[in-house]
Amino acid sequence: MANQTVKLKRVYEEPQKSDGFRILVDRLWPRGLSKEKAKIDLWLKEIAPSNDLRKRFGHDFQKWAEFQTRYAEELREKKDLVNQLKQEISEREIVTILFAAHDEDHNNAVALKKILKI
Repeated sequence: MANQTVKLKRVYEEPQKSDGFRILVDRLWPRGLSKEKAKIDLWLKEIAPSNDLRKRFGHDFQKWAEFQTRYAEELREKKDLVNQLKQEISEREIVTILFAAHDEDHNNAVALKKILKI
């Protein structure tokens, strides 16, 4: 498929048809959000950063570069999950990677898309 679109979106935003296949990449289910309302097609919670890394980062912008480096190291150990994500993307025209973080520029989904070049 030549024209894949991979979007990023907060899981709390209203699901749209234009989202295509919706993949949640957070380790924890989004607080206060029902499965019906979230309309998640796939939850890849194991591809999320480890609890230690997530807590160490704590959404502190000063730690963003270090977080990305450490997350890339973790992803090298998760080849099966990375390959599964890439396969899901390759099979669809539009995929939306979902995250719960308030900071839309510094979160694991942004880092994942950048690290995997998707």
